Amino acid sequence: MSKFVLLNARLFAVGADLTGASNKIELTSEIEEKETTNYLSAGYKELLGGLGSAEITGEGQWEAGDPSLVDNASWSTLGGVGPWTVCPAGAAVGDLAYLTSALRSSYTQGEGVGEVAPWTGTAKSAWPLVRGQIGHPTGTARTSTGVGTAVQLGAVPAGKRLYAALHVLSVSGTTPSITARIESDNAVGFPSATTQLTFTAATAAGGEVLRTAGGAITDDWWRVAWTISGTTPSFMFATSFGIR
Repeated sequence: MSKFVLLNARLFAVGADLTGASNKIELTSEIEEKETTNYLSAGYKELLGGLGSAEITGEGQWEAGDPSLVDNASWSTLGGVGPWTVCPAGAAVGDLAYLTSALRSSYTQGEGVGEVAPWTGTAKSAWPLVRGQIGHPTGTARTSTGVGTAVQLGAVPAGKRLYAALHVLSVSGTTPSITARIESDNAVGFPSATTQLTFTAATAAGGEVLRTAGGAITDDWWRVAWTISGTTPSFMFATSFGIR
């Protein structure tokens, strides 16, 4: 990705797509500095990396009245931990994405007379921040069981994990249910697909973030697959995944 102007950043917070109500998104990642300076440090500080953390801050135009809108979504998740995904430039399959499990720690609304009603909010990481890709786009409604586009994310080395986030954004139909999973294989055609993670069956908007146990996975191709049931079901959802 070359230099670009921020025009199409995307923000997914648990079961809401806050992109259309956001005009500023900031993502911060840092490692604590732990000083180990001693008399053999030759007059310079020595440091070790301590605990890591990440923070997502968003702001924009306030809206309410539907679970997908920022006020409803913020109140329903305030104080809770769930999946967050930030994309700097679009949310098509393979687009760059940053994901984590985060605590919705603050939500602010209100401004002076005559101003467009604003909101600001912050989420603080409960898991590592992971740099990955989008595995399923938001703009495609799914009404039946299927599989997504394969992405060559790479193998998972020993000591690392695959992380994946699911954002179920809208649900319709009679007794609709979707069970999404993350599959891997060593070839783009997935001749011997292996399920690595399975999300809890979802019947309403919401989200979940999962990670593997930590062992090496030699497969380098990844995709999202899903099983849908119900009468005239329809789901809009986004997924992101990455290795850390």
